[in-house]
Amino acid sequence: MNTPRDVLTPDALAMLQTIASTGSFAAAARASNMVPSALTYRVRQMEDALDVLLFDRSSRQARLTEAGAELLREGVRLLADIDAVANRVKRVATGWEPQLTIAVDSIIDRTTVMELCGDFFALNPPTRLKLRAETLSGTLEALTSGQADLALGVVVANTTTSGLQREPLGSVRFVFAVAPHHPLAQMPEPLSDELIRGHRAVAVADSAQRGSGISVGLLPGQDVLTVTDMPTKLDAQIRGLGAGFLPTCLAQPYINTGRLVVKRVERVEQLIQVSYACRRSGKSGLGRALQWWLSQLQSPVTRAALLGERRTSP
Repeated sequence: MNTPRDVLTPDALAMLQTIASTGSFAAAARASNMVPSALTYRVRQMEDALDVLLFDRSSRQARLTEAGAELLREGVRLLADIDAVANRVKRVATGWEPQLTIAVDSIIDRTTVMELCGDFFALNPPTRLKLRAETLSGTLEALTSGQADLALGVVVANTTTSGLQREPLGSVRFVFAVAPHHPLAQMPEPLSDELIRGHRAVAVADSAQRGSGISVGLLPGQDVLTVTDMPTKLDAQIRGLGAGFLPTCLAQPYINTGRLVVKRVERVEQLIQVSYACRRSGKSGLGRALQWWLSQLQSPVTRAALLGERRTSP
């Protein structure tokens, strides 16, 4: 006996559509260039395999049963999916990757990333996008471990890992900031490490899965509130839950409105170089999706926007 997989073929589903649209087995047979008995036999095969009646045969017209109507609805969707897969395969054969994974560090401006995604999807590419939220050395690790094809916001120092291509995005200035109601807000400047050590720091957890990761700006013995990403660190400091260094690209709007206060410290001001990276192409070359993203990153305006610096026309 046939199974549902044996009988629910694209041809059979298309035949079901034809019967429903023409209203009779005889008309569907003529439209399909089949003899009526052959068409009726195939419908019987489908009904036997599914153990349901697809058509009400009490009248001369071919009326779908509820089960038949449901199969027709799903059949239309499946046929559309098959056409979409066929088109996708054809386009992937032209050099588009099936999927492009981008590791995005928490220092990167999310609005700009979403705008770039919108521009990419406007091309109607066959490539699916996957975004990974990473922090500190985890951003580069996602690339070196093969879990990402492109890394935005690499902040670790130069690495000796071979097979990577790194390009600068720009530099990010960090300032020591606290909420106006935080005790350090009223302390005389510059703040010493000894004074800062007595107050809780807000730190971002490194998303690296291997090794111990890295930490930035913490003092030995200091109480720490650890959060998952830079926007959460910003929120915690605005609420006065702790103190620490914040990138001006994220903190400046809150500094301007007085929700954060910048304090000078004895330590040297932090200026971190940020880059983007991808794996060097092999014999097959770079896929067209990655090529598109790399071409966008050639724009100084795009690079600045990814670091939260929105430029306006003169």
